[in-house]
Amino acid sequence: MPSFQDFPLQPTTQAVLAKMEIIEPTPIQAAAIPALLAGNDLVGQSATGSGKTLAYAIPLVERLTKNSRTVQALILVPTRELAMQVNAVLSKLASSRRLTTALLVGGRAYSTQTSALRYGSQIVVGTPGRVKDHLQRGTLVLNQLRICVLDEADQMLDSGFAPVIEEILATTPDTRQMALFSATMPDWVEQIQRKFLKDPVNVTITPTTDEQSAIEQIAYQVPHDQKMAALCTLLHSTEGTSSLIFGKTKFGVERLGKQLSKLGFTVGTLHGNKSQRAREEVLTAFRHGHVQTLLATNVAARGLDIQGISQVINYELPESSELFTHRIGRTGRMGRQGKAITLLVPSDVPKWRRMSRNLGQTVTLQKLAIDETAIAPVTLTVSETLQEQSEEQWPGRDRKRFSPDQERPRRPRAGRDLSYTRGPSKKERVRAARSSWRTDDFAFSEEEESSYEQSRDDRQVPEQQSGFDQPRQKRKSPGNRKGEQPRKKAGVPPSIRARRSATSKRATKKR
Repeated sequence: MPSFQDFPLQPTTQAVLAKMEIIEPTPIQAAAIPALLAGNDLVGQSATGSGKTLAYAIPLVERLTKNSRTVQALILVPTRELAMQVNAVLSKLASSRRLTTALLVGGRAYSTQTSALRYGSQIVVGTPGRVKDHLQRGTLVLNQLRICVLDEADQMLDSGFAPVIEEILATTPDTRQMALFSATMPDWVEQIQRKFLKDPVNVTITPTTDEQSAIEQIAYQVPHDQKMAALCTLLHSTEGTSSLIFGKTKFGVERLGKQLSKLGFTVGTLHGNKSQRAREEVLTAFRHGHVQTLLATNVAARGLDIQGISQVINYELPESSELFTHRIGRTGRMGRQGKAITLLVPSDVPKWRRMSRNLGQTVTLQKLAIDETAIAPVTLTVSETLQEQSEEQWPGRDRKRFSPDQERPRRPRAGRDLSYTRGPSKKERVRAARSSWRTDDFAFSEEEESSYEQSRDDRQVPEQQSGFDQPRQKRKSPGNRKGEQPRKKAGVPPSIRARRSATSKRATKKR
């Protein structure tokens, strides 16, 4: 088996690989890296978890130039999670060569992605939908593209993705280098090969018997009404290890997650209806071991690399044998041991036999000893759980338990006198002041009252006729009264008044 030292790689790339503790290439890497370094188009088929990402990432970084601040490489992947994973691997290799990457996926703001493109990122990793949006907006230009990679090509070229892929590739120059990688290659992928690839090098890596035996496949036939109990039995038997459970629909995954949570399992759900932030959080928690059971749809079946998954459980069968291959490939990665378990109700057996023939593997049906007590609900309430956690965190405190109908005594504050009585509030003081305003305080004496009445009589005026009965008189202006001179306007000097009168006389003569 050759080593990476045998490839004509830059010293910086060799140093990054050594830091990642990657010494020997896998079979797909050993066959694909020389062909891609030579500039040939390539179609690579290998089992999931065999290292296909590095098979195209290493030659891609080697062939790009850091002096050109334009998009030189485009990697298209089917899911956001796989795009983030590929971008993380490429960022390590690209930073050593002073190259930058841009991640274009849905669920994130356009502004950050546009800034990365304007900065001059040479490598773009994205999903087809978001890449197409940037092309339509004019923020992404591919007229100087040198390398284009389709990862997980069988799903990328599905009936829903094929038109978008063709629109994106139509904007790239004909001189580009193309590479397709996937675990399975259906017949209709050949049409895309003939249309966009030029004399591709075909690399097909068949797993050996030892590699196939790294994943132990088991199929259990269980009654329909005991399927949940069978799942709980499997989770209890592998308590303390990570388990990935696959469902068929988003609603079914959410419902199954709620049922397992009520039974006391720490679970997380992953499907297309979740926001990008929620998907990243649950994956991070699952990688770090904070969540030991992850329930997912087929969105997690493609290229997701999570170390330490002890078992994959197919709670519901997938639609095709290709999806089944991707599902069980989440465990036993890179030669590690793993277990793939499939739960089958009687109606699933015919479909399972057809899928087994397509996979070329024979998996015998077994019976599972189901523990009926495994689906017993948890008796502890949330308040009791929080109280136990608090007691574990503060063991020195003496906490007394009280029944719901028992009154809890209030703990006095430090330095507080319990004999202190609260004074009246502001409203009470105002109300008391108003009630104290009695009329006795303002009463007159007899002498004062008689003098007050006499002064009031002196102020009385003779009764006048109502205004409605009086004759109407012409109102006289102050200047027209007899014996009075017209009032002068206050504040106007005589010179200004004379000037105004002269001006008015001249205007009268002109008329």
